[in-house]
Amino acid sequence: MIEFGKDFDEAREHAAQLASREGLHFVASFHPDLVDGVASYALEMFDAAPQLDAIVVPVGLGSGICGVIKARNALGLSTKIYAVVSTGANAYAQSFRAGRVIQTDEAITMADGIATRVPQAEALDMMLTSVTDIVEVSDAEIEQAIVLYLRATHNLSEGAGAAPLAALLQRADDFKGKQVGLVLCGGNLDTAVLRRVLAEALRH
Repeated sequence: MIEFGKDFDEAREHAAQLASREGLHFVASFHPDLVDGVASYALEMFDAAPQLDAIVVPVGLGSGICGVIKARNALGLSTKIYAVVSTGANAYAQSFRAGRVIQTDEAITMADGIATRVPQAEALDMMLTSVTDIVEVSDAEIEQAIVLYLRATHNLSEGAGAAPLAALLQRADDFKGKQVGLVLCGGNLDTAVLRRVLAEALRH
């Protein structure tokens, strides 16, 4: 295990350089084959609940949301797809609104799974044609969602996984009366972060 850089993009660039230098195979975080594989979880969701009005998906580099887009389109459904990013790592939100890739200088968020500074052009192209809107959520909202998942469902969610619930709570009026699917994509939450989040929740 090698840890490098202050965020995902620095680590990704270093890993690609390391692979090239040492003759290793670099598995990109966004690749057509990976998107097809990720689409399988979306197929399971749509199979279980084809009547969903909307689905909310966290965006890191974009393989997850592009998989959801491909699955929805393949099934011919009309489910609206919403992306969610952190307010401190909103390169995809800026890019979506501008209609072109916009890089940011930093990505500061406790949700490292969505701490992206450099959007993937192919992912953005798919999102521009298929995503209804992008919601930006704060770290405080993400942490509130982590606690709610733990209390209500006994699921431990990492920051990126809790972001869709944070978006749902933020946009509660918009989603009222609708059937909404939330992608809880992982439980890799650092122990120290979990301890801090729970301690903060217990104080209120």
